[in-house]
Amino acid sequence: MLTSLRLYLDRFTGRFLCTSAHRIALILILTVSGCTKQELPDLGPRLPQTASMEFSPSLLESKAEYTDNCGHIQIVDIGSTLQDVLLEAANRTFTSVVRPGSGAKPDVVVRVNLIQSTFKLRMDGVYDRAETEIQLGGLVSYVDQAGTALGEQEVQVVQKGRVRIMPVQKNCDYLLDSFIQDAAHDFAQKFAVTTRAKLGAPGAPLAAAAPAAIPVPAPTRPVPSGAAPLSFKATVLDDNSNLIFEGGERIRVRVDVVNTGAQDLQNVTANLSGSPQVLAQFPTTTLSAGRLQPGQSRSLEFVATLPQTVQQQKAELHVAVFDPAAGSSPSQALSLSIQPTGTNTDDVDQVPAMPVGFKRPHTYLISIGIGSYRDVQGGARKYAASDAELLTTYFQSLGGLPASNVRLLQDWKALKPDIDEALLDWLPGHMNKDAVVIVYFAGLATVAPNGDVYLVPYDGNTTNASRSYPLKDLDAALGRLKAKQTLLFFDGSLTRLGADSRSKTVVPQWSPSGSSTVHVVAMNGIGKAVEDEGHRHGLFTYYLLRALRGESDVNRDGEVTLGEAIAYVGQKVSWASKTHYGQEQRPAVFPSLKTTDPISGLALAKLVAIKAAEQP
Repeated sequence: MLTSLRLYLDRFTGRFLCTSAHRIALILILTVSGCTKQELPDLGPRLPQTASMEFSPSLLESKAEYTDNCGHIQIVDIGSTLQDVLLEAANRTFTSVVRPGSGAKPDVVVRVNLIQSTFKLRMDGVYDRAETEIQLGGLVSYVDQAGTALGEQEVQVVQKGRVRIMPVQKNCDYLLDSFIQDAAHDFAQKFAVTTRAKLGAPGAPLAAAAPAAIPVPAPTRPVPSGAAPLSFKATVLDDNSNLIFEGGERIRVRVDVVNTGAQDLQNVTANLSGSPQVLAQFPTTTLSAGRLQPGQSRSLEFVATLPQTVQQQKAELHVAVFDPAAGSSPSQALSLSIQPTGTNTDDVDQVPAMPVGFKRPHTYLISIGIGSYRDVQGGARKYAASDAELLTTYFQSLGGLPASNVRLLQDWKALKPDIDEALLDWLPGHMNKDAVVIVYFAGLATVAPNGDVYLVPYDGNTTNASRSYPLKDLDAALGRLKAKQTLLFFDGSLTRLGADSRSKTVVPQWSPSGSSTVHVVAMNGIGKAVEDEGHRHGLFTYYLLRALRGESDVNRDGEVTLGEAIAYVGQKVSWASKTHYGQEQRPAVFPSLKTTDPISGLALAKLVAIKAAEQP
């Protein structure tokens, strides 16, 4: 029994465990985590064919070799994971999958040949994570009952990330299971999509591959006779409803699609095109409405945030909706008027001049702002992306930071790997004993029942912590930098992980054990931080900007210190939230600081020499 368990664990983890301590630790990890099996997303209605799956030896026997943290050679099994997930994808793609040797004759034989498999794991000897990459390249061929080739499709996957060292005494091996599973699921999902495209829509007969021919321009796709037509309406929306788009403002293009015919439509998509400078701000230009039954409607929304600095211009966006069975509906044009932020906006939007000769070459800033998330149910912070950009500009001007000392991550450029790269790859090479590191995060965060806080990147959500960024990981990464001082500013909403209202009272742990980072957060507790609609900023960030520009300089010495900024922001946000929004929002600092603490005197900004001119 022990031998069977050992072999099972070896296959489950995709590698041979080198010591009994590793095996015991893994059993404990599996027991605690549950190791729930990942599932593929809904791939839509199944194709009406039966299929048989054949895998090449190169796939079934695919393994990779790497050196663990103790210098031992390890083997990671890729083939068995790929086989399992591809079979799952096939069962979700075809009406049924025929087992080889069952005697049943399938409509199509699908052969998957792995022609490329590379695995890299790079250790830098500093962190408890290693940069990892896997590349999978496959060739999928299709053959009908008569043995006629139906064609071939390539499937390519590149998976990059960081894996942790297994939490055992010697810290030798790495936890690779989820990483390999993610790559396999990506490969299988692309296999399913290409297979559906190759074999046609449900109900379409299998067609043999046509002989090679000289490519000719494709004719305009006609709408099939009797096909269900598509109707849609596109609307462009802005934050303040004045239909003038200013720097830092969000553009939302809403598309309401209706199936006005008598047929089911299986693969309705909306496509966005138009002025390149505006189009480049959208993270995607294609959205899927999926299946629409007769009379059914669905709303889609393209969302982008304009840069803080824009030129006055007229722009156009074009929306088109398409389905293979219904053809393409006539596109709709939307006109946009774009202009720089007006002079009637609050003065914080006008960045103060940079003091002459003032430089802070050893201060570094990672500024993260996520105004909208990939998971639309995750909520949004309308001004988070523009707040992160404006705060960056402030620190470059009043904080004396060179442009090379700043990383700005906004919306879809603030994925979990992007944050890892900034913290674990970019920062370490710049550190010295005088370094000061500031992290600003505007967006969403969640808190687990045990009080652990998770920052939610663009590709995360508020219901599952697996793709969120644990605050304790961020603090650990900052601590390993050995910088003189590290700071975190957080402006956003803090919700319970999973939104379970039945949970008992939870106290967010904003200062993980052993952390040396000072955390300045928008509110003390769980809730939604105010967004100031009048000034178009997060309320916390709005007063932080006013603090940096000099309003918090109580001793009028021309410098804004951390202690001065914290006192000013705390007082102003508490007053404004209650007076103007009927909400009690109290910023907090973890750990608490005294005015006599050395860190309170850390200078955040230096003002242009105007104070002397104001004195008698």
